[in-house]
Amino acid sequence: MELIDQKTKKVMQECRVRAAEAGLKIEGETLEYIATNQDMLELRPKGMIPTLYDFWVDDLEVLGNKWVYKAYPHNAYETVVNTHPPISFYNDNNPDWLNIMIFYHVLGHIDFFQNSVFFRNTWGMDFCGEALADKRLIERIREEKGAEKRWVDYVVEFARGVDNLVGYYRELGEDDRVQAEGLLGSFSEKVNFYFGDFLRYRYEEKTVTLKLYHEELERLNRCLKEFGDKQGEMAFFEDSFLKSRFPEFNSAFKKVRDKNKNKKSKSTDLFQYLTEHSRFINEEENKWMKDVLDVVRRTSLHFQPHFRTHNCNEGWASLWHERLYIADSRISSHEVGFARVNSGVVVDPKIGFNPYIGFKRLYEFLEELADKGKLSRDYQLIKDIKERERFDRRPEEGFGRKVLFEARNNFDDAMLVNFLSDEDFQDFMDRYNLFNVGRRYNPDENVIEHYIKSRSGKEYRKMMNDRLYHPPCILVNEEKADNKNELFLEHVFEGRTLVTRYVPAALEGLSYLWGDVVCLETTEFEWDPEDKNRKLFDPEHEVEYRKVHVLYTTDGTTTEREELEEEE
Repeated sequence: MELIDQKTKKVMQECRVRAAEAGLKIEGETLEYIATNQDMLELRPKGMIPTLYDFWVDDLEVLGNKWVYKAYPHNAYETVVNTHPPISFYNDNNPDWLNIMIFYHVLGHIDFFQNSVFFRNTWGMDFCGEALADKRLIERIREEKGAEKRWVDYVVEFARGVDNLVGYYRELGEDDRVQAEGLLGSFSEKVNFYFGDFLRYRYEEKTVTLKLYHEELERLNRCLKEFGDKQGEMAFFEDSFLKSRFPEFNSAFKKVRDKNKNKKSKSTDLFQYLTEHSRFINEEENKWMKDVLDVVRRTSLHFQPHFRTHNCNEGWASLWHERLYIADSRISSHEVGFARVNSGVVVDPKIGFNPYIGFKRLYEFLEELADKGKLSRDYQLIKDIKERERFDRRPEEGFGRKVLFEARNNFDDAMLVNFLSDEDFQDFMDRYNLFNVGRRYNPDENVIEHYIKSRSGKEYRKMMNDRLYHPPCILVNEEKADNKNELFLEHVFEGRTLVTRYVPAALEGLSYLWGDVVCLETTEFEWDPEDKNRKLFDPEHEVEYRKVHVLYTTDGTTTEREELEEEE
């Protein structure tokens, strides 16, 4: 790999200026590298992070990629890494005109990284630098283990088997709390309790009014201004008004404070629970495992927003590389080449789904709705198809563009797919002539044929939702454990079953990290083996499922599956 030359860098800086004029917000410098096909093959297993820690499974994937490449030479035009500064790699086979188009695409990605709220925990983070420090840490642990260094890789492997269970949204919630404290100021536990649970409960019971709440806030501010933070808070609670109006306050606060003291800190995910509560990991000779688990956890947390916004991100980048490059004078004499490459990126498959064009169209449709005032309540109440088509009450100039960027800021894949009403989504289907494709067995020709199964917006949206990243929600349930040495996990069933063939291996790895028995309660669907055979030849065959609760139990060497009960 090597940095792009200064001539190309100047061209890309001009692209940044055009992107900024269009409304994209990109802060700081960017780094661009020219990468060979060999570089791409070696970086792909590491998520294109050159400094990511070494792991033997990645080496196997590199070998597999090379074998596949020999049979079918292919590689991405580019890859961009969400770090600070952002790093992008360009295939050395790309002609100069193509790199301009690709850089517009990359700028769309960087704009998404730096403005989507789902990436806010990564804003300003030099992840490549952190990854390098983590890599050196794991290498040092390997060296310290000497002949037993293989156990480091075992711990990495066991941890990566469940690294989709990190508490990503809880981390975002904690970030909200910290930001709120920064905006509103940091108050004591007593003040938070008084203006939180204490007054809220009495307001809900209608024993106090909202006016009293505001008056008390003003009184607190006067006390803090007059006496300072510490003495002001004391004067506020020693006031005769509060003592006479709420004589029970001090005893209520004492009960809550004592309860909080006895309450164990709640782990945000399975990784933290293992680190805090595993007796095996907390033994002196095993404490190095905490560092390894922490590295795997933080790496997973960094990639989680990528997984949850992958489709939005690609749709956003595709939208802007098309708009910006078509308006760029440097497209001159390369129109045919652009059309060929772009049609391969935003190809509209009638069978299957391409997020590049599917989510690009969702953005464009949302912008159009906003420009015509169709996001208003008046429009949503209209049911007549012709009247919906004629509706055009344009709000202020640029409102559609504003809504477009707000969608980029605040929507992940699931939110963008499900934002539109059923009527609007059906209009989206009709606009682009979308449909669901089914498969059925043709006994006359003895073939499986494809056909248009449905043009329903509800069915198409369900298909899109089914394709989205949706990691399972698995919680620790201490009450169901037979004893304090057992780790009992409960899968919160959300309509999707776990991939059962991976359950034993994942549980046995967890059992090693826990140091004792691990149980997992989940929900599965069973169906007759004969139905499986019929389904192969007739995809439209209706299968009768049986929904059951299942308990997996492992001691680290063997895993038993027990059916608990059947649900109707």
